[in-house]
Amino acid sequence: MRIVIVGAGEVGFAVASQLSQEGHDVTVVEADEAKAAKVENELDVMVVRGNGARPHVLERAGICVPCATDLLIACTNHDEVNILACWIAKRAGTPKVMGRARSLEFTDNENWSRELGIDMLISPERSVAREIEELLAVSSAVRTVEIAGGKAGVYAFRIAERSPLVATPLKELRKSFPTLVSVVIYVDRGEKGFVPSGEDSLLAGDLCYVVCARDQVWRLEELFGLRKSRPLRRVLIVGGGKIGYQVARRLELRVSGVDIRLIDQDREKCDRLAGELERTIVLCGEGTDKELLQYEGVAEADGFVTTTASDEANILIGILGKSLGAAKSVAVVRRKSFLQMERHVEVDAMVNPNQALASIIMRHVRFPRASGQLSLLESIGAEMLETTIPASSSAVGEEVQKLGLPKGIILALVERGREAFVPSGDTVLREGDRIILFASNELMPRALEVLGVE
Repeated sequence: MRIVIVGAGEVGFAVASQLSQEGHDVTVVEADEAKAAKVENELDVMVVRGNGARPHVLERAGICVPCATDLLIACTNHDEVNILACWIAKRAGTPKVMGRARSLEFTDNENWSRELGIDMLISPERSVAREIEELLAVSSAVRTVEIAGGKAGVYAFRIAERSPLVATPLKELRKSFPTLVSVVIYVDRGEKGFVPSGEDSLLAGDLCYVVCARDQVWRLEELFGLRKSRPLRRVLIVGGGKIGYQVARRLELRVSGVDIRLIDQDREKCDRLAGELERTIVLCGEGTDKELLQYEGVAEADGFVTTTASDEANILIGILGKSLGAAKSVAVVRRKSFLQMERHVEVDAMVNPNQALASIIMRHVRFPRASGQLSLLESIGAEMLETTIPASSSAVGEEVQKLGLPKGIILALVERGREAFVPSGDTVLREGDRIILFASNELMPRALEVLGVE
């Protein structure tokens, strides 16, 4: 495909890198000289310098009549630039255009994108707020990804020394707990990781990625020897931007009885949030103010969430909240280099909004016909894809063990009607089965080929 990407920030750079490695013809439009130079020096793509909302700049990138570009992705930090770039590209005849919209007002109503001819306006803030809520609800998890419409998820747990799973082959887990809907899809052990087989055993300290039914996560926490999650009673949020607001609003709507307190230093923003949020106590102050945090009960907090615009501030304030007694701290971190520090700092979990956005973009580029959702598990270089077995698939009527799926591909979950289960080798696939596939970036296309999904 010929693809134009407007914006070379964290998201644009990551998407351009992935797409160019997969052989697509990529052109990046960027106004900032430093970002443009970084792309030019490090990636095998064309670079056009300039404002992506200007017709003559886009024309240099190949957005012109007649248009030979297949897709435009606008992912700058400015909604107006993204929307205008998409509109210009569509008018020039680009078949598909996708844009990032940080302001929720653009994605609250689908009329915006429909009237402008934009195929998709994406707001990652909702996805991030959902992930943070799940991290708070499942207190032992250091990473979560919602799948199967919320019926299941991917949870990363670190196995405790007292866990009965230590030194026990994974195949025994299925035998001992036949009603447990879960499967270990990846094990991160020290400096290496691997996709486990039934013969592999877990060791204390392993970080295990597990697909599990949402209503059975508490059983996993017990098996991993971890503290069992309890209902949320108090959550402190530092940062009243879009993500902070979304987290507070989701907790208000979905968690009864929780005491929510949101701190921001901008008086005008606090006044607005106090009028928009119903049960949240909004406080004007500094998130680094130790006395303020202690006065507001950080020591009794089940969750301490930092969502400011600064990665550095989020990490440092998250460490402060944890040191003052918060049961779990979650920091919003956008830069990949900071995410790699996760195991070295006293923050329980880091959440990356850029990864949520990149997941949506890559799913529509790589698998345009595969109905479902793609989740990038970037930290382990893998993907989770939800898709449906079509009637034309040669896998219909076949046992899983006879499909010939290469090692490293796991059929993690099958939804059939109202039932969701982990398939065994003799499970026979049916037309319409909703499946969750786990594979490396390189193997996912092969997995879809075997399953007959276009």
